Amino acid sequence: MAGRVEGKVAFITGAAHGQGRSHAVRLAQEGADIIAIDVCKRIVQNSPIPPATPEDLAETADLVKGLNRRIFTAEVDVRDYDALKSAVDAGVEQLGRLDIIVANAGIGNGGDTLDKCTEHDWQEMIDVNLSGVWKTVKAGVPHMIAAKNGGSIILTSSVGGLKAYPHCGNYVAAKHGVVGIMRSFAVELGQHMIRVNSVHPTHVSTGMIMNAGTWKLFRPDLENPGPDDMAPICQMFHTLPVPWVDAEDISNAVLFFASDESRYVTGVTLPIDAGSCLK
Repeated sequence: MAGRVEGKVAFITGAAHGQGRSHAVRLAQEGADIIAIDVCKRIVQNSPIPPATPEDLAETADLVKGLNRRIFTAEVDVRDYDALKSAVDAGVEQLGRLDIIVANAGIGNGGDTLDKCTEHDWQEMIDVNLSGVWKTVKAGVPHMIAAKNGGSIILTSSVGGLKAYPHCGNYVAAKHGVVGIMRSFAVELGQHMIRVNSVHPTHVSTGMIMNAGTWKLFRPDLENPGPDDMAPICQMFHTLPVPWVDAEDISNAVLFFASDESRYVTGVTLPIDAGSCLK
């Protein structure tokens, strides 16, 4: 089935690389034009996770254009509501409408137990992974309401938004909060035929975990661990015998929520987790 979001416009945050880029490409493959934003710089200092760059965002744009779809890009921090609104407004002016919002941008920081988490790490996490999601929807949804065409909003949470893990309590708290935002928006926006759902990935084979610092965190017993050394540990989190999923697996779920195939689905938390929530 092709053209599942034909003629629609999707606003995606964190679109320069990783899951965000995957979502942009997948939706473009099915006919959507894209408003793509990313901060394109390091937010978490001393993080092993490679930051997105302006060149990454340009590459996302080239991939979308290669699918004969239009794209508007901007370098924006989701913590900055005024900048978010300006980017969405400009994107809608250029592309003509807004039908889909994918609040994907997020960070990982910390590594301490919650009682030892610094105020800086706590606040930074909440500002990006929770408040940034709210600001993203707040910036975009007036266009949907005004157009009276309905719409679909997809929020990226995590398996950590459905259950707890140690040493990342600030992340778990923020991702649980995303579920509250999702349900509240679903109730409030339902009258406008705007649906709101959340996706909950387990480990995804993007730069978020595919980096030397994360490999060392999972295998501190090894001097120079790699992904093959981390894989058996990651697989222990899952019911299915796989260590992680791929970005396209999340994108397929985003596409389902964005398309009319889920036209009466709202307020749903969807794990793409290889059965992690069963453990």
